[in-house]
Amino acid sequence: MSKPLTDQEKRKQISVRGLAGVENVADLKTNFNRHLHFTLVKDRNVATKRDYYFALAHTVRDHLVGRWIRTQQHYYEKDPKRVYYLSLEFYMGRTLQNTMVNLALENACDEATYQLGLDMEELQDMEEDAGLGNGGLGRLAACFLDSMATLGLAAYGYGIRYEFGIFNQKVVNGWQVEEADDWLRYGNPWEKARPEYMRPVHFYGRVEHNPDGVKWVDTQVILALPYDTPVPGYRNNIVNTMRLWSAKAPCEFHLKDFNVGGYIQAVLDKNLAENISRVLYPNDNFFEGKELRLKQEYFVVAATLQDIIRRFKASKFDSSGALSFMLTHWTVAIQLNDTHPALAIPELMRILIDDEKLTWDTAWDITVRTCAYTNHTVLPEALERWPVDLFQNLLPRHLEIIYEVNRRHLERISALYPGDHDRLRRMSLVEEGGQKKINMAHLCIVGSHAVNGVAQIHSDIIKDTVYQALLKALKEHFILFSMLKTVALLNIFVETLKIEIFCKVINVFTVTFDQFNKSLLNKSIISLKKAAPGYHTAKMIIKLITAIGEVVNNDSVVGDRLKVIFLENYRVTLAEKVIPAADLSEQISTAGTEASGTGNMKFMLNGALTIGTMDGANVEMAEEAGEENLFIFGMRVKDVEALDKKGYDALEYYNRIPELKQAVDQISGGFFSPGEPDQFKDISLSHTVTVFADYEDYIQCQEKVSALYKNTKEWTKMVIHNIAGCGKFSSDRTIGQYAREIWGMEPSLEKIAAPDDPR
Repeated sequence: MSKPLTDQEKRKQISVRGLAGVENVADLKTNFNRHLHFTLVKDRNVATKRDYYFALAHTVRDHLVGRWIRTQQHYYEKDPKRVYYLSLEFYMGRTLQNTMVNLALENACDEATYQLGLDMEELQDMEEDAGLGNGGLGRLAACFLDSMATLGLAAYGYGIRYEFGIFNQKVVNGWQVEEADDWLRYGNPWEKARPEYMRPVHFYGRVEHNPDGVKWVDTQVILALPYDTPVPGYRNNIVNTMRLWSAKAPCEFHLKDFNVGGYIQAVLDKNLAENISRVLYPNDNFFEGKELRLKQEYFVVAATLQDIIRRFKASKFDSSGALSFMLTHWTVAIQLNDTHPALAIPELMRILIDDEKLTWDTAWDITVRTCAYTNHTVLPEALERWPVDLFQNLLPRHLEIIYEVNRRHLERISALYPGDHDRLRRMSLVEEGGQKKINMAHLCIVGSHAVNGVAQIHSDIIKDTVYQALLKALKEHFILFSMLKTVALLNIFVETLKIEIFCKVINVFTVTFDQFNKSLLNKSIISLKKAAPGYHTAKMIIKLITAIGEVVNNDSVVGDRLKVIFLENYRVTLAEKVIPAADLSEQISTAGTEASGTGNMKFMLNGALTIGTMDGANVEMAEEAGEENLFIFGMRVKDVEALDKKGYDALEYYNRIPELKQAVDQISGGFFSPGEPDQFKDISLSHTVTVFADYEDYIQCQEKVSALYKNTKEWTKMVIHNIAGCGKFSSDRTIGQYAREIWGMEPSLEKIAAPDDPR
């Protein structure tokens, strides 16, 4: 232990660090040692840094528990409307620092660990990222949970407790290598298992139609075991819950088969059944129709809806029959985060019709009024379309319900547009061409009372292009800390990558890109992205980036003035270091194609200027900060549509622009891969998107960036305009709008009385 401080030393440190008082620090130290001894069964002679992290995490968690219980008691007493946020991804990152900030414990914990002779930053670095998401979709869900607690909404996040999260990325000789993200290997101090709320989930089987109703029989049962994680609001004593489900096989072994080896096989089958929650699918932009993924989607939906119904029946509303269920949308809101939880619609219908014996019309009215849908992509390759054969085998009752939903839906469309068979084909939930498939986005739109995109431009695209006919038919129905953060990031380069950086401007790409800007001196060009393990082209692009880095970084002329760097294993924790350090954010997707995009707003808030197309949130950023305060280039959505109609010819630009031709020839000709001249030939010639059409405008815009950066005063004025204009992009504002316009709830800034701190 450290030498005890004198009263004068304590007062001095409290004054310097801005603490509330010595008693709080003393209590934290006492509880820290108690957890080290009695929870971890260690003392200072044998404890490791990880032990100290766990002791601190348990100490901070103690301050959550009382608030957590009191919040749930408050919800039970007041019985407010509850919102259930269903998502296959929650990209939470690390929990310790967020919790300390929200509970106003950060300074006191920092002082307590200092007095114990420990370093707070070192302890924080021991926490594993909860990498339960791929990117924007999962990170958005995590931010929304934080905001729902901060705004005092009775909210619950529901997802899957993946044993292995998004893979850890290593780059070896320029190639991506995936390693398992075993984030639970040391345990998770923030979660609490709730076996008393375990729920059965059914698969396979067959459907029986009897005079007394419909039964789904001969099913295979998997148990869903919930793990609860507290989600604290910002200094309001409200702690909501994120409930993640883990798959468990029923322990029904036939011991009579033991002597013939049946027991061993039964145990092996048990492990196979539990694969449902084993791993997160590492892909958010490309749909892969794997049976395990469909199992995951139904698993979380089925367990969650049982939990919602249980809580609804325990509320103050009489739960006897249809009358009480007609009040569901007054007490329950279900938000579907993309199409992954779309099965909530047929599953809720199944529960209401088969189990609760409601009529179809009553059940459908309840379902539509209760469910709302957020669309994350308009890219065809990302849209979920599940084969009917797979549905028939895995979820036969749900296929029947979807067919009936579609029949009634097409009857309404046919009445509005008599004889328009092509319209019926386009708007059907069942795609007939080739292999029959269920269009999950259509199911979400038909079965929800509200549909939105994550950026205004994509809400408009959903309304005006992709789902225009369907929706029309349904209508009736900061600068000062930036330099410090830059220094922190440069330390990563020097210590981890062994790269000497002399450049001041840090140019950051957080999306994979196909083409490269010309040599803009005094820059570090950083790319951060994980490629899905099966996505060959994305892996080749990573290899190309590292190969270009090898050439540029070692060039005798520009090597000290320009660096190209690929930072491996991009995750929430790394983003917290990179984003505040950036000066320029590259958001260069072709207009109308960005799947979601939330990183650009984070760069904006942290003082980076944006060079980008009018896509995703860039559009709204330009509206808030003024288009003159962003570096906007390239085609708009209408221009892309016009070019598509005219016909895009990449060779036209390749032959007309010497600089572009040289860059492509260098890539395809082996300039960056002299040992394998044809290594990048395929990706350099795969011009299936309209990238070249924006090239000239992009280069001219980069020249403006370089010129303006020399004028520190004007650059800083643009930064200030950006920071001042980013208030709209607060997740608190977003959730407030969701609450009022979609869920029919009113945010509350009321604080719950804090319980006594644990002793």
